[in-house]
Amino acid sequence: MSVLEALRVPDGLSARVPAEERGAGRDDVRLMVSRGTAVAHHAFRELPGLLRAGDVLVVNTSATLPAAVNARLGGERLVVHFSTRGDAGPSGAAPTGGVWAGGVWAVELRSPDGAGSTLPRAGGPAGARVRLPGGGVLVPREPLVEGSPRLWWAAVSVDVPALLARYGRPIRYRYTERDQPLSAYRTVFALPAPDGSGSAEMPSAARPFTESLVTELVRRGVQFAPVTLHTGVASAEAHEPPYPERFEVPAATAWLVNAARASRRTGGGRGTGEGGRIVAVGTTAVRALESAAGPDGTVRPAAGWTDLVVTPARGVRVVEGLLTGLHEPAASHLLMLEAITGREALTRSYTEALRHRYLWHEFGDVHLVLPAEDAH
Repeated sequence: MSVLEALRVPDGLSARVPAEERGAGRDDVRLMVSRGTAVAHHAFRELPGLLRAGDVLVVNTSATLPAAVNARLGGERLVVHFSTRGDAGPSGAAPTGGVWAGGVWAVELRSPDGAGSTLPRAGGPAGARVRLPGGGVLVPREPLVEGSPRLWWAAVSVDVPALLARYGRPIRYRYTERDQPLSAYRTVFALPAPDGSGSAEMPSAARPFTESLVTELVRRGVQFAPVTLHTGVASAEAHEPPYPERFEVPAATAWLVNAARASRRTGGGRGTGEGGRIVAVGTTAVRALESAAGPDGTVRPAAGWTDLVVTPARGVRVVEGLLTGLHEPAASHLLMLEAITGREALTRSYTEALRHRYLWHEFGDVHLVLPAEDAH
């Protein structure tokens, strides 16, 4: 059994509160840097010195929604997690017929645990009338994925963004200490969507960035390329692959990424100390960018749904580096990291993370993966 397969994250390594409550600010977290099997340890504030002029950071601009609301099914108390607004996605259309004003959403029904968090619960039953705050109704229709009881398509009688704005709160799991304001779950790159769409859970790899750090990176010649991927509920508890999600790679981002990669090729290729590396900030940015990349790595403007799961077998076509949090041992995100850095390097970095007691989850420490040939 490998280290990753045997990995169990001790309870004491779960980040229970945001970094600004533990230290001096959002950027007061640790940064583990991997270049192949070489691992170094830094403060996140040292990031500008670890990147090069011309490097491109691909960032997700999706804003986190207050996606959890209290509800009732008969006498049963529930918490509804609104995951994704539905339409004809890549794995099939959302169910139609009898759709109400709020349309169709992928939702997760959970049971309150009495301590401000929730416990898993099977979805459904189909046709049940779940009462929402303010008089709205949600009706589960069918499982999002056949045979999986967790997420269901549901018709909603009211406008969901308005419902969330009035009654919602950020999704919180039991490893955190208490509820936090929505601002704690939004990154410096978050932009509101005109239709009220957003992420059910924070694209958390970008959380440590501050305005001053972004300014310093730009001053040093690092470029930022925005993409959007509206994340659904996390799959860490069920160890499931990610569900289809909405994404957009704008034309300006496609041009910038392609230009940076072309500049590296004409400037002597990799390993020369030049910039132009494509570094995704978060697994969501990888999923969006790789969904828009052709077999030759050329990125084209794209928007819609993606069901892409990046695995070692599929590999990556354009992303060369990744800034990410630390992931649970059975999470599908580790397959993406393995595709970027390789199994041996991934095992080495996670062994180091445990040895140095890095903190896990959305308020925790971060991991920068850079190409092995950049080791020095």
